[in-house]
Amino acid sequence: MPADEIERLIRAGIPDALVEITDLAGDGDHYAARVTSASFAGMSRIKQHQAVYASLGGRMGGALHALQLTTATPD
Repeated sequence: MPADEIERLIRAGIPDALVEITDLAGDGDHYAARVTSASFAGMSRIKQHQAVYASLGGRMGGALHALQLTTATPD
């Protein structure tokens, strides 16, 4: 799955998100994502990650093999 598709899906699910994608292995299969969103305020880290995974619509483990995820709220 291309990085721009991952970013598009996350932004579609979390419209105010600032999304930074890094290809960790250069193979288009192992990515890191940093997702910053005001909507994460008051959510546990687990809930924040669940929101990102939900925006990917079940593609984790299938079309998207690996995603190292970091979430944050804006400073």
